[in-house]
Amino acid sequence: MFRDGVLKSIWQDEILREGNASVKEGLYDVVIAGAGISGLSCAIRLQKSGMKCLLLEAENIGFGTTGGTTAHLNTFFDASYDEVIRDFGLENAKIFSRSGPAAIEFIQSMISEFGIDCDFETKEAYLFATDPNQLGALNKLKEAGNEVGIPFEYTQMTPFPIPFLKAVRVNGQAEFHPLLYLRGLRKAFQQLGGEYIRKCRVMDYKSEADELIISTSLGEVKTRNLIYATHTPPGVNLLHFRNIPWRSYVMAVELKDGNYPQALGYDLEEIYHYYRTHEREGKKYLIVGGKDHKTGIKIRTEDCFAQLETHIRTYFEVKKVVYKWSSQYFEPVDGLPYIGRIPGGPDNVFVCTGYNGNGMIFGTMAGIVIPDLILGKSNSYENLFNPRRVKPIAGFKKFISHNTTAVGYWFKNQLSLSDAEKLEKLPVNCGEIVEIDKSSYAVFKELNGECYILENNCSHAGCSVEWNESEMTWDCPCHGSRFGVKGNVLTAPAVKPLSRKELKDTDDSLKVSKD
Repeated sequence: MFRDGVLKSIWQDEILREGNASVKEGLYDVVIAGAGISGLSCAIRLQKSGMKCLLLEAENIGFGTTGGTTAHLNTFFDASYDEVIRDFGLENAKIFSRSGPAAIEFIQSMISEFGIDCDFETKEAYLFATDPNQLGALNKLKEAGNEVGIPFEYTQMTPFPIPFLKAVRVNGQAEFHPLLYLRGLRKAFQQLGGEYIRKCRVMDYKSEADELIISTSLGEVKTRNLIYATHTPPGVNLLHFRNIPWRSYVMAVELKDGNYPQALGYDLEEIYHYYRTHEREGKKYLIVGGKDHKTGIKIRTEDCFAQLETHIRTYFEVKKVVYKWSSQYFEPVDGLPYIGRIPGGPDNVFVCTGYNGNGMIFGTMAGIVIPDLILGKSNSYENLFNPRRVKPIAGFKKFISHNTTAVGYWFKNQLSLSDAEKLEKLPVNCGEIVEIDKSSYAVFKELNGECYILENNCSHAGCSVEWNESEMTWDCPCHGSRFGVKGNVLTAPAVKPLSRKELKDTDDSLKVSKD
């Protein structure tokens, strides 16, 4: 299984590259773009309801965020209940609190109905304050959780060897193997008559009466409804300005003493760490994540891994690091996910994004909310998660802050080199922003000296991309698009690759790729 970067996650031993090779003529009830947990959760429910569904995936199942998750299934979220009560009111916070248990119940029902073996286990979770400054936040978490109906209990002990001042325990959490779950959903979807095509990217759509004509990399498809399960849709949409892309770093390690915590854990640092254990084929791994930062900012990403490893080794007896990887998620400016009808578009085009660090829960919720909207059923979450909602206060500061930063990236000054010959001096197996002929380009140099020279402006909205040294990708800080070293699209909302610049060889030692 491939992912949107060179680093391998713990889930990637699964081979999930099945699928048909071409689109067919005819009218579908629903076309779903994206075969992560959002797309497959929607697809299985709609196909079960009797609709004719087509699932299109640009790469392979789990290529994006689902392949890089740590697969915590929580009933509490990055948007804490005290914040949601403050911004949306107690009644809406109570509705929000029901989404975690509803998603876990949905996953369990799919596992039971289709016999999916995906290492699902129920767990307790522990949140702990390691610093006096975190005590107030922990108390608010507990009080608000109890107010909305999610019991948080103080505890004197945790299964984690991390000193703490105060801790709470929350029952009813879970974990699973996300790619085994997706494989089970995909198999069931096709057995029910659903069609699945991989290596097919959805580029755009246009309305024609009550139907949509979908442009894909393999041709056109007609449908009554379209679901973008790609986090952010192609084009420039309001959601691109209401979502902030972040990257998180993860390591899976073996422990010397075999003392693996059988629970989910979270500290309360501003950029918090999260912990779980996974056992696969008789081997156990401690999985720890953290050191998050906004996507595309100029940072040594290897330093993030080094800091994360130092943190793990401070508290655990590490035998070896077996896997390390990073993953992208989107933070909604007002804290709640966007699941429903796309802003500024027709009522038969749907989107699901803004999951924060709770993608497995809200990706599953997409499969609860959007099918109901398509089937004409009422849904208790549709107003709260409505992507067209307007909250003039909640998230306003984040909206302004992020989009001021985004505008800055359109005009930022880049590193200058005097001419193309100086490409020779670039380090190999590395990317840099380089000035050639008085224009800036994103340049990657292979081990053999061959260079891939790309327009450094993201093909989505023109922001300057930045090099991600760990995943060896070009990342856009504005809306989260990501590209491979040859400019190929890895992560939406971009659908077009970065443009290539061709140079004539002026020196035998200078190789410039033209493929």
